[in-house]
Amino acid sequence: MSRIMTDAVALDAPHPMKADRFEDAGALALFGIAGALQFSIAAAQILLTIALVCWAALLLLRRERFEAPAFFSPLLVYAAATLISAGFSSDPRTSAIDCKQLVLFLLVPLTYRLASGTRGVTLATVVVTCAAVSAAIGIFQYGIQHYDQLSRRPQGTLGHYMTYSGLLMIVIGVAIARILFLSYGRTWAAMVMPALVVAVALTSTRSALVGVCVAAALLFALKDFRLFAIVPIVAAIFFAFAPRLVTQRFISMFDAKDPTRLDRVAMLREGGRMIAARPLTGVGPNMVEKRYEEFRGPDAVNKINPHLHNNPVQIAAERGLPALSIWLWFVVAVVRDLSRRFRSNQHRRFLAAAGLAAVAALLTAGLFEYNFGDSEVLMLFLIIVTLPAAADHSPVPVA
Repeated sequence: MSRIMTDAVALDAPHPMKADRFEDAGALALFGIAGALQFSIAAAQILLTIALVCWAALLLLRRERFEAPAFFSPLLVYAAATLISAGFSSDPRTSAIDCKQLVLFLLVPLTYRLASGTRGVTLATVVVTCAAVSAAIGIFQYGIQHYDQLSRRPQGTLGHYMTYSGLLMIVIGVAIARILFLSYGRTWAAMVMPALVVAVALTSTRSALVGVCVAAALLFALKDFRLFAIVPIVAAIFFAFAPRLVTQRFISMFDAKDPTRLDRVAMLREGGRMIAARPLTGVGPNMVEKRYEEFRGPDAVNKINPHLHNNPVQIAAERGLPALSIWLWFVVAVVRDLSRRFRSNQHRRFLAAAGLAAVAALLTAGLFEYNFGDSEVLMLFLIIVTLPAAADHSPVPVA
């Protein structure tokens, strides 16, 4: 009888070796996601599926509780608000299809569970290394394949130069944070930094350039205000050696008659009209392009735009003012979490600083581009901002 009971307990107990295999496979898949994002969204999504399966197996085999950092709660509420908006859309089917992107929010608890301890620093190394390869491809495209026009810009192996520059923007913040706040492994980040900066500059993407500048300024301020002394030197090098197209594109930000600037101002007005018409639920996810002409004013430059090139306005127009409020709650929660970890953990300041730089870059560039809706950029952003919390996390088994 006792033998039968012992066997029953053994069968009911967790399987440590099997669980370890799932944990290792899940962590490798997560590393693969962070690297593959910079080359292929399809590969990254396949790896995301594998990582989610491994994570679910871990929860079952080790009887762990579902855990996530505090800023995951507003993301869940934001997802609910998005689904409600899709239900009230004039084309619920189109809006519902767009809601599949909400699955990407699971990267927060996934990273929280699989990037614990020193894995966060290793993952950051993978991100910087893959970005260096991607940057080299972009530089090759510009110099050899003549991706040197506004109609044909470097995009690496990705589908669009905006996605390419947005990813490089976030990685540059990670690399600068590593140089300033990590006591080891700085050399590699310093070596690839020129390639990263050159590649993002060659895309002539003004929003990404501004995002890089703000992220760097924040990191300088967090480390030592005296670092701002190098800003004039960097600016002088930029204007002395950057191609004319790149410098003219940068200067065009201050040209009140620049067509793209005028169109962005017009898009803010169109977005305002959408918000006024549907303040609670918006026009529906993925419906801005379909309904743009309906709200288009006489000052608009383009007949149709796929989105409104501004995170807050796009979210409010698509999903309503309540959804925008929830999104702002998420941003505040992330900044509070990262700031607290930056102040409290001297040994892991690098990860928190990198997360803060990612937030600063995304928000700044997001005033001119809807980068929160770019899957690749969103995925890398969620991974980077979760790493500091993951480094301090230990899984809790169910009692």
